[in-house]
Amino acid sequence: MKKTLFAAAVLAAFTFTSCSESKTENAEATAGQHGEMQHEDMAAEEASAAVVETPDFAHMAEPVKTQIGQLISEYLNLKDALVAADANAAKTAANQVLTVAKAMPVATLSDAEAKTYAEEKTASIVSSATSIAGAGDVEAQRENLEALSEAIFSMAKAFNANDQKLYYQHCPMAMNDKGAYWLSSNEEIRNPYFGDKMLKCGSTEEVLD
Repeated sequence: MKKTLFAAAVLAAFTFTSCSESKTENAEATAGQHGEMQHEDMAAEEASAAVVETPDFAHMAEPVKTQIGQLISEYLNLKDALVAADANAAKTAANQVLTVAKAMPVATLSDAEAKTYAEEKTASIVSSATSIAGAGDVEAQRENLEALSEAIFSMAKAFNANDQKLYYQHCPMAMNDKGAYWLSSNEEIRNPYFGDKMLKCGSTEEVLD
C-alpha cells in the first residue's frame, strides 16, 4: 500500500487559498492578512498529525476486503449527498452504509487482533451511520461524518481494501474551526461540511493507492 503525504507548507497555502473563497469581498486587507497567518498555522499543524496509523492486515480474509470495498462505495454516496446538502439522500446513503457495515464478515478473520480491530471500527461505523440516518437536518448529519470517515479510512488502509485511489481530506474550518476529515475518490476538493458555501475549502492529507 502506498501512502503519499504532501508538504505542510504547500498544504497550508492551498488550504487558505481555497477556504478564503468564501470570505466577503469587502474584508479589510489587514484582517485578510491576519486570517491568512491563522489558517496557514492551522493547516501546518493538521498536516503534521494527518497520517492515520493502522496495523497491517493486508493478508487477511478476502470477504472482509470485499465488504469494506462496498462500504467505501456507499460512504462516497453519503459524502456526495452532504456536499449537495441533500438531507434525504444522505439519510438513504447512511442507511445503506449501515446495512453493509452490519453485514461485515468479521467472523471470517482468524487473527484475533484483526478481528478485534474490525469489530471496533465496524461498531464505530454503525454508530455514526445510525446517527446520520436519524438526524433531522443536514447540519446534524455533518456532525457525525468525521467519526464515520476515520473508521472507514482506517479499515480500508489496514486491510488494503480499496480498489480505487482514495484521498483523505481535511477542512480546518469545519466543526467550528476544530477541523474535520472526510474521504473522497477525487483529488479535487468538494467539502461535505460546508457544501457550496465553501466548496473548495480543504486539502488532501493522505492518499491510498
